Amino acid sequence: MGLLHTHVHEGEGILLFLEEVLLHGLIDTLKLIPFLFLTYLLMEFIEHRAGDRAEHFMKRAGRFAPLVGGALGAVPQCGFSAAASNFYAARVISLGTLIAVFLSTSDEMLPILISGDFGVGRAALLVLYKLIVGVLVGFLVDLILRLMRRDEREINIDNICENDNCHCERGILHSAIHHTVTITLFVLAITVAINTVVFFVGTEVIGEALDGIPVVSHIISALIGLIPNCAVSVALATFCSEGFISVGTMLAGLFSGAGVGILVLFRVNKNMRENLAVMGVLVLVGTVFGLLGDLIFTF
Repeated sequence: MGLLHTHVHEGEGILLFLEEVLLHGLIDTLKLIPFLFLTYLLMEFIEHRAGDRAEHFMKRAGRFAPLVGGALGAVPQCGFSAAASNFYAARVISLGTLIAVFLSTSDEMLPILISGDFGVGRAALLVLYKLIVGVLVGFLVDLILRLMRRDEREINIDNICENDNCHCERGILHSAIHHTVTITLFVLAITVAINTVVFFVGTEVIGEALDGIPVVSHIISALIGLIPNCAVSVALATFCSEGFISVGTMLAGLFSGAGVGILVLFRVNKNMRENLAVMGVLVLVGTVFGLLGDLIFTF
């Protein structure tokens, strides 16, 4: 009899796990697909229409290039951070402009936040915050370099290589579908992982652990943001939407997260000291302004 009850309880536990973790994760993810597809379709349309003009704008912007770069980086797109790395390696844009692009890059977090509890208004405030910080830091970097007289660099357009991280050659529709499927799988995997942790650990334990190390969590998030994969921004946005990390902790990782831009920078720019300096600035800015973000954004 006791053995029978044991099997019954085990069976109920498995069914509960499948329902709470897998089924709910699948349902929550499926709800995002129409929104993600429409969002990426619009993003691809914007990028195809504006992408050819980006380099032209950057060249003519002069000392206002960090503002232009930050604005372009804030527009959700599949690879402007990678293009900016190529522009910098080719001496088309300044270091401050490159950093402005990296810091303001929205990457994949925007559709996740909009489709979650944040909504369009709150998500727009976070993008604006990233944009303002990115532009200000970009101007500051260029100012410091000018004072040090290290801003004179020879333009070498031949160093610009094509971005091999997009799927634009097959058209807007194919690219939008590719991004939708890719991000949907990321979201599903992350959602199932979150549900599994919550199922076995519990929300109270997770909340207490994160609340106990707020500053450390910002530093860790900023370091994780350097990983050149859009899954990082998806994970951070999802964790924040689920209430596991603060808005500031999420921002710390989103500031340092520049998609594949860092990866491309290390590939095309031969000056490793510059590349490491860029990474250091991203982590520092992410940590500081992530902490500040917790004071500003109380929603």
